[in-house]
Amino acid sequence: MNDQANNWVRFAPGKPVLKGVNWGGLKTLYIKEVRRFFKVQMQTVWAPAITTLLYLAIFTVALGRGGRTVTVAPGVEFPFANFIAPGLIVMAMLQNAFANSSFSLLVGKIQGNIVDYLMPPLSTGELIAGLIGAAVTRAFLVGFAVWLVMLLWPGVSVMPARPELILWFGLMGSVLLAFLGLLTSIWAEKFDHAAAVTNFVVTPLSLLSGTFYSVHQLSPTFQAVSHANPFFYVISGFRAGFLGHADSPLLIGGIGLLLLNLAMWALCYSLLRRGWKIKN
Repeated sequence: MNDQANNWVRFAPGKPVLKGVNWGGLKTLYIKEVRRFFKVQMQTVWAPAITTLLYLAIFTVALGRGGRTVTVAPGVEFPFANFIAPGLIVMAMLQNAFANSSFSLLVGKIQGNIVDYLMPPLSTGELIAGLIGAAVTRAFLVGFAVWLVMLLWPGVSVMPARPELILWFGLMGSVLLAFLGLLTSIWAEKFDHAAAVTNFVVTPLSLLSGTFYSVHQLSPTFQAVSHANPFFYVISGFRAGFLGHADSPLLIGGIGLLLLNLAMWALCYSLLRRGWKIKN
């Protein structure tokens, strides 16, 4: 009886039995999320690449004729097509990172199978890591697909100049939007809520972040507004990886995005730990 009582205390409900990181469970969740979007890769990976290429075609035809250039620093100019191409790549990455992470928990709540995420022996941190990791994977697959397609587009150069900047700012931007998508899926109760965040937050911030123009062309007031937009630092830093020049302070942008992602992680962790709008 004493041994049974001791075992009951040791394995009481709600007490973790697994010690350390549940790598098997984390791997399973990550693979599940990747397979979910990869089964429809024509829609989730290649369709964004074609859409982004259409953006490039329209803007280069409409605005890039006549040898138009964009000034990114005093005395530093680049052809218009070469300037907007990196911004279009990372913008597609951001939008798809958000789309992926904002789907899983939300569809679970709507369909009533949210228990599939809550019941497995995964800690809150492992759940976040699996969802965010899959979203970042989709973002980089989309970015790679867009880059491949742009390589075939005449008159555009997308050869990397500083790959470390491409990787860092691409990663920081994808993680940031993945966290924003996870927060949206925690808060939202229907697809309209997620669509509202996409239409009124993600799309405006991405379009008004210097994707199609240099902030040096703006008035001082709008330059200050642009510098308050975290998307601006992502796109400027990512573009610097291709052009070798940025219109934002790279060190401040890189560190600031890292700190912002840490804050977003803490917020997601706190909400999931408490089960806000999920376990109710």
